[in-house]
Amino acid sequence: MAAKPPADDPVQDAPQVAAPQHTAAGMPAIGHTLRIAQQQMGVRRTAQTLLKVNQKDGFDCPGCAWPEEDKRHTAEFCENGAKAVAEEATLRRVTPDFFAAHPIADLAGRSGYWLGQQGRITQPMLLEKGAERYEAVSWERAFEIIGTEIKELASPDEAVFYTSGRTSNEAAFLLQLFARELGTNNLPDCSNMCHESSGSALSETIGVGKGSVSLEDLHQADLIIVAGQNPGTNHPRMLIALEKAKAAGAKIISVNPLPEAGLEHFKNPQTPQGMLKGAALTDLFLQIRLGGDQALFRLLNKLIVQTDGAIDETFVREHTHGYEEFAATAAEADWDETLTATGLDRAKIEEALRMVLASQRTIVCWAMGLTQHKHAVPTIREVVNFLLLRGNIGRPGAGVCPVRGHSNVQGDRTMGIFERPAPAFLDALDKEFAITSPRHHGFDVVRAIQALRDGRAKVFFAMGGNFVAASPDTHVTEAAMRRADLTVHVSTKLNRSHVVTGTRALILPTLGRTDKDVQAAGKQFVTVEDSMGMVHASRGNLTPAGPHLLSEPAIVARLARAALGPASTTPWEDFEKDYATIRDRISRVVPGFEDFNARVAHPGGFTLPHAPRDERRFPTATGKANFTAAPVEYPALPEGRLLLQTLRSHDQYNTTIYGLDDRYRGIKGGRRVVLVNPDDARDLGLADGSYTDLVSEWKDGVERRAPGFRVVHYPTARGCAAAYYPETNVLVPLDSTADTSNTPASKSVIVRLEQSPPA
Repeated sequence: MAAKPPADDPVQDAPQVAAPQHTAAGMPAIGHTLRIAQQQMGVRRTAQTLLKVNQKDGFDCPGCAWPEEDKRHTAEFCENGAKAVAEEATLRRVTPDFFAAHPIADLAGRSGYWLGQQGRITQPMLLEKGAERYEAVSWERAFEIIGTEIKELASPDEAVFYTSGRTSNEAAFLLQLFARELGTNNLPDCSNMCHESSGSALSETIGVGKGSVSLEDLHQADLIIVAGQNPGTNHPRMLIALEKAKAAGAKIISVNPLPEAGLEHFKNPQTPQGMLKGAALTDLFLQIRLGGDQALFRLLNKLIVQTDGAIDETFVREHTHGYEEFAATAAEADWDETLTATGLDRAKIEEALRMVLASQRTIVCWAMGLTQHKHAVPTIREVVNFLLLRGNIGRPGAGVCPVRGHSNVQGDRTMGIFERPAPAFLDALDKEFAITSPRHHGFDVVRAIQALRDGRAKVFFAMGGNFVAASPDTHVTEAAMRRADLTVHVSTKLNRSHVVTGTRALILPTLGRTDKDVQAAGKQFVTVEDSMGMVHASRGNLTPAGPHLLSEPAIVARLARAALGPASTTPWEDFEKDYATIRDRISRVVPGFEDFNARVAHPGGFTLPHAPRDERRFPTATGKANFTAAPVEYPALPEGRLLLQTLRSHDQYNTTIYGLDDRYRGIKGGRRVVLVNPDDARDLGLADGSYTDLVSEWKDGVERRAPGFRVVHYPTARGCAAAYYPETNVLVPLDSTADTSNTPASKSVIVRLEQSPPA
């Protein structure tokens, strides 16, 4: 039997702290998985659900975007994937009676953890102007309200349509089509806050803003560099691929300010050998200072250039552009500056160089530790330079591997969810639907918040996600949302964004990945794209949480009919009845999706084309892979300050909090902790167990404070600290973003620590 949701918020005043662990997964992961699943789903539903996760005839895990091998394991999920599934497939329900018992003021005072634990929302809910509570509303009335608000806007650009990475390809394609038929490119998405820097850098340098490797490439690599990424928590199934690569002889270099258990030692719960002994993964740990990655790769590039025979001269000559300028810039790399920027010692960098030169096939994987800095885009360009030098793009066992964190964030971008769409995409869309799409750029996440704040946007519509909690500068973001005339969230469960509302607010409950989707044409499936460009079907198998839920494609189709009216000739009703009709249109608009319905019917789906990987063809402005040259940047740290990175706990998926522990880091029963190097803590007079306020410093002079954090002495890089988001998003200034990509710079926040009494 499933457990009831918590009646009260748990007390988090005194988290317990133990030594961090050095091994990931194993029996503890199995035990925790089964406990969470049983609490949310009960025993029978747990088996019914988990055995369908990531199976060819099942549903795609709503967690990370890591791909599956063609041959699936019976238990094709990880601990955190199982948590995501359990929370979606939960037996707990949020009914209109719940909202009657909890006025908005009460809900606004609850933690995100408590809100998420209440269960699945079962009916559309409306918060009227001045009302104290959400009340049930019919779907007809809900769409009438949205349609009227949109029609009354002075310009379509006063509406913002946000997309979470959970949204299916079909729903995402319909949403961008609707927005462009309406007349706006205001299509921010969660990628704006994570891998936008990767897309910006890769599009310029290799011509495709996605990774260039497959699982098979990882298995064949000689050297895998994992930089700014914690796969043990954020992409646990990646550890299986790393284990397999190690067994085949690969070496692994980890580049991170924190030691992470998942990269130290992995006990694979899917094999007896893995459970008993496990595998050591990292061969060399480079404990880099936050923001020092560009300097590290620049120096490595200089040393490669200086080493006789180290460059793949044929590849550089035939397939690249800009080498001479790059080489001249790389020659200026300085050992002393690099050691300052990285916090590394010379011997460690020289050891890394020896491993690089010994490898014929190298892959670099990265995540938010590289993408969320002011200089994130030049950093990733430098990674590309590093790979180009030795011909490590476009051959087996080598390439770029930006690891996406949300299950279909890459697919949503492929479907056209982008505020700066390519003209060729709009031309194809216009031709297919006989519309005229706007050509001016729309708002990304940061610019959408600024527009709401300044009164230039009045309607906010979110397809999933938790925009308020995920966004930077919490107080500014919340004030901006409250200025909207209408906020609408398509959701499965409650979160913070439902209680920080515009003048009026709607919650539209939708089907999840685990739910059966039956429309007029029969049972439907949706599709997703994983982090390596594989597109496959996802079919839920559970009875929906209530009879009043609509699917995401149905919601978008009805929204479009309400807002566009009879003037639209797009067959929205047909799209709602049969998703195959959506895929037919996608096949004629989006390159690589030709014959979509037939190809996705194949078990396991199909791989999208990738010119650099498949042909060593680089569709850039120069027609070749581009070397780039940029000044080395790294954060300057004033005396008495620390550089803070925001990160996830192990009991967390993006802004969804599954529990209050971080098992691998030794934290239990609380989230308001700050991890500080013991030497830094002593210099600042901060004892382990003392309490401090975190205060960020930014050039605008505004005080941004996160109070009441327990100090934890932890083996971080010197000068660096870490704390969990969304609690610390309040410290990230809205205008502190990466150059080019405009991604919030959440991994390099200058903070001072002011002692405070316990919370």
